[in-house]
Amino acid sequence: MKDVVIIDRQDITRIGIEALLAETRRTASVQHVETKAELIKRLVVNSQVAIILDYTLSDFASVDELLNVGYRFPDTRWLLFSEELTNEFLRRLVFSSEAFSVVLKSCDLDEINLGLLHLLKEDRFICARVTNQLLQTQKPASDTLDHILTATEKEILKEIALGHTTKEIAAHRNISFHTIITHRKNIFRKLEVNNIHEATKYAMRAGLVDMADYYI
Repeated sequence: MKDVVIIDRQDITRIGIEALLAETRRTASVQHVETKAELIKRLVVNSQVAIILDYTLSDFASVDELLNVGYRFPDTRWLLFSEELTNEFLRRLVFSSEAFSVVLKSCDLDEINLGLLHLLKEDRFICARVTNQLLQTQKPASDTLDHILTATEKEILKEIALGHTTKEIAAHRNISFHTIITHRKNIFRKLEVNNIHEATKYAMRAGLVDMADYYI
């Protein structure tokens, strides 16, 4: 049984979500807040909740602000239930945190119900329309990488994405541990990523590693 918090300023949508949640018989409680500040107050008391958010009608100012709240309360699971969202917003959200699921309000009822069930089970769910949108807007990233990284940096990025440690990469390439550290810092700086998870996602989008080997 899961506690749920709904942030949606459309009364009809909120009532509809509450009715669908009741049918699942998987919720302990369903609460409603209207602002980010109200949400954070509730999360301070109990962060192990599922949050259903209409981002387009909320007072979150940016995807980074939304992600920061998610990072601050890592036990939360989110379902964005909104109208159309931009490609850049979706890419930033989906590739930065696995705590966020996305279902569009234009999806059919079966897919909305499926998204709610995944949320309550703490499984990630991305609706078909958003998945197609992301796939259609993928850059031919290997060409992009050719203009950003050196050949050596691309090879090291691939090894990082495949889960090899810095020590393993250094041994495999027969160079020093500190040289690999320097390469890694340069790769992160050039790609404007902050950690191995983000670098791995970039490598997958670039086709350096097979996306089928990972869950996005």
